[in-house]
Amino acid sequence: MQHMQHGQHEGQQSERGQHDRQGQQSQQRGQRALGQHQHSEHRMHAGDAAQDHPHAAVNGQPGDPAKVNRVIDMTMNDTMRFTPDRITVKAGETVRFFLKNTGKVPHEFVIGSMDELREHAEMMRRMPEMKHEEPNSITLAPRQIGAVVWQFERPGTVDFACLVPGHFEAGMVGKVQVE
Repeated sequence: MQHMQHGQHEGQQSERGQHDRQGQQSQQRGQRALGQHQHSEHRMHAGDAAQDHPHAAVNGQPGDPAKVNRVIDMTMNDTMRFTPDRITVKAGETVRFFLKNTGKVPHEFVIGSMDELREHAEMMRRMPEMKHEEPNSITLAPRQIGAVVWQFERPGTVDFACLVPGHFEAGMVGKVQVE
């Protein structure tokens, strides 16, 4: 039997392998879209790089899928919670967040500062059709799986949230403590 990552169960290996390939493809699409995708309201603050790209001010950067140090299994559900919602990582660590939407409605996982997430949640309420294609986020349909690979650079706190209208306000948020 192959060695399994923490939180991995027998029967998940093929799903995870398929997901890893999908995550790499999604990561590549996100990196290509990074230079192309901006929300119109962000352009109003053209002098502020953090406004142009929601992940620009976040502690870290898109991680290299080939250099993942750890996989963290997470679920998103219709009680408007992430499990786990508190995570500790080391500075310099590259993490693959392996996400499963166990709910019956779409959910998102977006990494950012609480101020950025709050502002973006407000924008999502005004423009609910807006889709995210940045490397610091993923939107999952009900019962869908996906991944975000992120490298955390320095000690501090990084927030994450679901920005589907109403979910952030319902408490669908979490924190990563970088040591």
